[in-house]
Amino acid sequence: MGESRITAKNVSVDLPVYDGSTRSFKKMVIGQASRVGGVIRHKGGRSTSVRALSNIDLELGVGDKLAIVGHNGAGKSTLLRVLAGIFEPTEGTVQISGQVLPIFDISLGMDFESSGYENIYLRTLYLGEHLRYSEQMVKEIIEFAELGEFANLPVRTYSTGMVARLQFAITTAMRPDILIMDEGIGAGDAAFFEKAQRRLESMLEHSGIMVLATHSEAMSKDMCNRAILLEHGHIVRHGTPDEVWAEYFGRVHANAAE
Repeated sequence: MGESRITAKNVSVDLPVYDGSTRSFKKMVIGQASRVGGVIRHKGGRSTSVRALSNIDLELGVGDKLAIVGHNGAGKSTLLRVLAGIFEPTEGTVQISGQVLPIFDISLGMDFESSGYENIYLRTLYLGEHLRYSEQMVKEIIEFAELGEFANLPVRTYSTGMVARLQFAITTAMRPDILIMDEGIGAGDAAFFEKAQRRLESMLEHSGIMVLATHSEAMSKDMCNRAILLEHGHIVRHGTPDEVWAEYFGRVHANAAE
């Protein structure tokens, strides 16, 4: 974990929109971009792309917990995927040192026809080296998710809260060097919230770097020590969560007054 680092230099990302059979899709994307602030770029009068990120510079090291703040369409999810190594930048470079775990959907890999036990095994295979399978690990997940005898039954027989608890318990059993999260992780039942919050905090303590895209002021201030404000794919403020949220609300009020 001591070597964990993310360095992004002059990173820009263009999302292409194609002509031909995708013409209606192109119109839809252009319409969406015009509403949420994506920058539309035309090349030679034919191909079109939306610039989702522009000239992003970031350096994150061990102990950095970064909140990404911004309106819908500001580029938060795109930046998460770039920092996780899922998207390659159109321009600029990203260097990542350490084991990265992107968490965008904790339900991925779940089979509702299989039992809770079997799903723990399936998710372990899906997550690979992020989560090493062991009987002790399985026991801890079952106990934390409070499944009891339901662990032997198909997941389709579980309540919505039980499914959420199982997904949450498996996901938070992981100990990556770099944790990339979109909007946090749902834990299910309200009565389970405090227990889940403590487990999530423990997970974050074991991660050298955490990046969180969120609309929640309280979550970002509680979980992060740094923040950036994205607007139209640009970083317009970089500072503490308090400073960045103050900037965000100031811009919202200014725009509303126009």
